[in-house]
Amino acid sequence: MKKGYLNNVMVNIGFGNVVSASRVISIVTLGSAPIKRLREEARKAGKLIDATEGRRTRSIIITDSDHVILSALQAETITQRFISDKDDKE
Repeated sequence: MKKGYLNNVMVNIGFGNVVSASRVISIVTLGSAPIKRLREEARKAGKLIDATEGRRTRSIIITDSDHVILSALQAETITQRFISDKDDKE
């Protein structure tokens, strides 16, 4: 694997929305109370980004800039896209 390959990789998180792979800290589902609090805190701080295109939120992407991105795709689907992009770079 090339060192720093994530620096230029953009990952589709659904409906034409992309995120820089190097900025993503975590991809989580929204079932737990701490994640719900994180979502509300991001909303209050103006750091919530809704990329669901009006669809049901199925996963939350947390970035290194403390932004919280809502996605209509399952966490597993987004994770698979990260893995697929990594394999393409090798």
